[in-house]
Amino acid sequence: MRDEHIISLIENTSLGNLSETDLAVIRAHAKECSNCLRAFEAAQLSLLLLKEHAAVQFEPSPFFHTRVLATLRQRQAVNDAWAFGRLWRAAGALASSMVATVAALAFLTFVIPDRQVAISQASLNANGYSAEEVILDQAQSEEVSEGQLLTTIYDGDEETR
Repeated sequence: MRDEHIISLIENTSLGNLSETDLAVIRAHAKECSNCLRAFEAAQLSLLLLKEHAAVQFEPSPFFHTRVLATLRQRQAVNDAWAFGRLWRAAGALASSMVATVAALAFLTFVIPDRQVAISQASLNANGYSAEEVILDQAQSEEVSEGQLLTTIYDGDEETR
């Protein structure tokens, strides 16, 4: 044991947790090695200081409890006042994206189909026939051929696609 120093044993384990055999080994080695003796004495002194410091009890001032509760109530009142602000910070991005999505869908639903209907109406008027005129107009039913009817119906479908 003369070549092995006990400093690593002292540094890695608390003196309060060492067994009696470990303490006997440390004391035997400390008698022969001055560096290990100083490390062992420093560890004993630090253990004693920690025990003394842990035994000291501090008494709070008489109004400590009242001041702490008053501060907690004040912070809670401030936090309650800004509850909507915290909610908006947490969900603001989500709500904004949802509003933008609804606006885009409304635009696509109400504006774009009106333009497509106007385009298809213009193309039907260019042929001179509309599906309603061909199908519902009984007076011209003898003059309209099947080819004209199919051309009117299917030409309008291809342009709206």
